[in-house]
Amino acid sequence: EVQLVETGGGLVQAGGSLRLACKASGFSFDGYAIGWFRQAPGKEREAVSCIIPSDGSTYYPDVDLMKGRFAISSHNAEKTVYLQMNTLLPEDTAVYYCAASTTRRLDGAYYVPEEYDYWGRGTQVTVSA
Repeated sequence: EVQLVETGGGLVQAGGSLRLACKASGFSFDGYAIGWFRQAPGKEREAVSCIIPSDGSTYYPDVDLMKGRFAISSHNAEKTVYLQMNTLLPEDTAVYYCAASTTRRLDGAYYVPEEYDYWGRGTQVTVSA
């Protein structure tokens, strides 16, 4: 059974940092992409970043608000993908989800949530002003 479990969320003051983790099980990282998404109340789910663990390729959407502050990485032996978030803003408050899909299925659509087959339950990140 494929499972994705996010941890690391919490309450942090603006300007602070958090590192989220996504622990995967039930499938091999080979041939898969892992994405981080977030969803704030009343807003659509949006892509934060994506990584292909097998070759280390990383992707970040062209969103000014996120540029330069987030970094995705993976520890393949532990089947864990991390999202380092720095200089957090109140606007970053959201539930953060990790998702997985084969690179073949995504076919480059790394930022499209509907193209991901597996999702975790999310972890809440709250940034206070």
